[in-house]
Amino acid sequence: MESVVIMNLTFYKNKRVFITGHTGFKGSWMCKVLTMYGANVMGYALNPSTTPNLFEVADIESNISHTVGNISDLEHLKRVIMDFKPEIVIHMAAQPLVRESYVDPVYTYQTNVMGTVNICEAVRLCDSVKSFINVTTDKVYENKEWSWGYRENDNLNGYDPYSNSKSCSELVTSSYINSYFSNNKNLAVSTCRAGNVIGGGDFSKDRIIPDCIQAAIKNEDIIVRNPFSVRPYQHVLEPVYAYLYIAMMMYQDASYSGTYNIGPNESDCIETGALTTLFCDIWGENQKWINLSEANSVHEANYLKLDTSKVKSTFGIKPRWDISTAIEKTVEWTKVYNKGDNISDVMCKQVISYMEDL
Repeated sequence: MESVVIMNLTFYKNKRVFITGHTGFKGSWMCKVLTMYGANVMGYALNPSTTPNLFEVADIESNISHTVGNISDLEHLKRVIMDFKPEIVIHMAAQPLVRESYVDPVYTYQTNVMGTVNICEAVRLCDSVKSFINVTTDKVYENKEWSWGYRENDNLNGYDPYSNSKSCSELVTSSYINSYFSNNKNLAVSTCRAGNVIGGGDFSKDRIIPDCIQAAIKNEDIIVRNPFSVRPYQHVLEPVYAYLYIAMMMYQDASYSGTYNIGPNESDCIETGALTTLFCDIWGENQKWINLSEANSVHEANYLKLDTSKVKSTFGIKPRWDISTAIEKTVEWTKVYNKGDNISDVMCKQVISYMEDL
């Protein structure tokens, strides 16, 4: 299965795919992959939250249908979905930042919880949908600072407003499955919990690799606030391909519905300080970082890993690029961008390279 089926994303040619949050970092990469495989993509999201942003830099809009909308606006969302009649829906719209969730918890819950209610409701009313994935996060689990990975059947209870709102998003999806979706034999539904992603085109604040890049471009030392925290880092193409593969398999066989952790190998669950050191080595130019732990910083988990044995045994999905390769690809993208060269071309080359490594 792994060597034959996972490469065959030509399945998506002419498929109608509806993506929420497509203007974000991960959403832009997903749109790029889908359009390379000939999918008919409709994106629904707010305008990009940063300037610059990958969605505009890579001219994603030119190859998809693009609708500006708030996931909290149920009536608008339903109209767009009903008009498009998607076969596959992938929900990624979110307020995605832990530190921002402490600043504005109400918006975080409105977006991440009621947004999930709204997309579930829209899917419930749209009989064209055959495969639906809700993308959440590795932070949905009740974090006990274990040294081993969390499994899909471990308790959900994120600590901070972001993590907790994503736990609630999981529960909302479960309720809709139990109450509505399980009665629809033509619809398959899964939630996917992915670890931290890195890659070219992430301009978000309060993320370690974007912070590294901004400091390196300015020839400044990189500030690391939690150097000893352990996270499951992976290149953005890893979860993008996993989501698309799972959605494809569910489309063909609804028994694949479930909950799946998606993350790197054990060796790539590393401390933030080690990740930053690796970035400095790959970037070159005598780049270095300094530890500036904040005495009064907001709570963030120190230790977080995922057990990904389920997705490996069910689908044969395994990480392809280790953390060094992921950073190399990120640096490659960034240096092409800084030179003003064609970003769409380098993204295509990286997608092709990833597929060849399969």
